[in-house]
Amino acid sequence: MPVLPAKKIKSLLVICGPTATGKTSLALKLVRKFNGEIISADSRQIYKGFDIGTGKDLPQIPKSAKVWGYDLVGSKEEFSVSKYIAFAQKVLAGIWLKGKLPILVGGTGLYIKAVVDGIPTAFIPKNFELRENLKDKSTDELFESLAQLDSVRAASMNASDKKNPRRLVRAIEIAQWRLSGVEPKRKVVKPDSVLFIGLNAPREKLFKVIRERVEKRLREGLVGEVKNLLKSGVSWEDQAMTSLGYRQWRGYFEGKETLPEATKNWLREEQKYAKRQMAWFKRDKRITWFDITDKAFDEKVEKLVKRWYNIR
Repeated sequence: MPVLPAKKIKSLLVICGPTATGKTSLALKLVRKFNGEIISADSRQIYKGFDIGTGKDLPQIPKSAKVWGYDLVGSKEEFSVSKYIAFAQKVLAGIWLKGKLPILVGGTGLYIKAVVDGIPTAFIPKNFELRENLKDKSTDELFESLAQLDSVRAASMNASDKKNPRRLVRAIEIAQWRLSGVEPKRKVVKPDSVLFIGLNAPREKLFKVIRERVEKRLREGLVGEVKNLLKSGVSWEDQAMTSLGYRQWRGYFEGKETLPEATKNWLREEQKYAKRQMAWFKRDKRITWFDITDKAFDEKVEKLVKRWYNIR
């Protein structure tokens, strides 16, 4: 029998951590134990047709388990944090109304922060005129423009952000909006009680698991999936195709890299991504961390969740 909460409050269980740590597998176990439903917090799994490279693990998910957040938009559509917040708010309200436990699962820290704490800048509207004016600017020029508008934001950017034109344009957009003195207004319903569970492993073990998962996705047909997406009209410039696990194949399909070279590049980027994820999550002191190399870690997680969810 699933554990039921002691009283009706808006509870939220968060399972986060770097890629390849088994977050969804753990969540599926807890769904059965605590009468829950899963909400994916993965910025790649929202796209239809992007299955193998994003690790949706569709065949492994039982029909009895409800998972929200897969296939929200088409492969050529754009998606934003504000859209994710709107989606998550609606889903959370429905799960709470049914008296069930929402389990937010994923490695996209920005999505998790948006749901738990809110991100006021997410609702600052797009400035299409500005975007048109900036579309031909280099990343160096965009960064210089941002530094002039918001030196603090510019200084906080990591190397990846500084070379990402989409993120730079959005940062400039936000900086200009703030100078206007108008604040975006949108009410976000936050949970009453949140438990953060973080999964991690020693770096050597984590990198080994990542390598094994890369090899598994290749066996499952990732290259064919990318080929079919390109045939369907998806381009390398589409937002979905800039996702990790997909953009690394451009050189291969354009005849500039061999299969081993593209695979090596993808593996390297997955490992870098895991390090960036840990840097993000380690800043949040609310997270209770569990080492997945501990054979009893899932039992320890279950005990902690039971104490939190059933006893206030």
